[in-house]
Amino acid sequence: MKKLSKILWGIALVAVGGLLVLNALKITNFDLFFNGWWTLLIIVPCLIGLFTEREKIGNLIGLLLGVLLLLCCQGVMTFGLFLKLMLPAVIILLGLKLIFGGIFGNKSHQIIKELEASGKTLKSGYAAFAGTNLDYSGQVFEGAELTAVFGGVKCDLTQAVIEKDCVIHASAIFGGIDILVPGNVNVKVNSTSVFGGVSDKKHPNSPENAVTLYVNGTCVFGGVDIK
Repeated sequence: MKKLSKILWGIALVAVGGLLVLNALKITNFDLFFNGWWTLLIIVPCLIGLFTEREKIGNLIGLLLGVLLLLCCQGVMTFGLFLKLMLPAVIILLGLKLIFGGIFGNKSHQIIKELEASGKTLKSGYAAFAGTNLDYSGQVFEGAELTAVFGGVKCDLTQAVIEKDCVIHASAIFGGIDILVPGNVNVKVNSTSVFGGVSDKKHPNSPENAVTLYVNGTCVFGGVDIK
């Protein structure tokens, strides 16, 4: 994905440079600073993110925001109508995310059912306007629910005993959550985010690993970082 991202950004820069050359040679007369040109700073990154990032909803919302603002600047629609359409559009996108997540949900739902059937519950960590450090060294880890609201949570699993597939529900609302995962565990992410996201770029997966950690992330102006 990182390679594809570089390619797409390269294409975008070449296109802009080509237009500048054509304008300089007076072959074209394209105005790069048209009304609402600044919305491209929202539209282009979100469009590229749709093809290169796992998190789609945040990019879709950003793309929708940029396109609607561009239409307003071009006089196609009013800013009043933009404000009326934006909230329902965001709600619809989030609803679709939840629907498809429920239909095509990952193995995490099965893991939680198995825990409940055996009388076990997810471990929990919560931080509000503060920071919380959770260290599961030497403990058998099967799952956790982490929540950060205007605060931060650090969950250290590097020395935890992970014998089978497990799950973490991570909710970052105007906050951040760091999850440190040992190298012998794979990570699979499913996220619903608005102006935030889940990043697992710092944790490499390997086909040789026997267990998987499923991370379900919900981020609103916040982020979850898996290391």
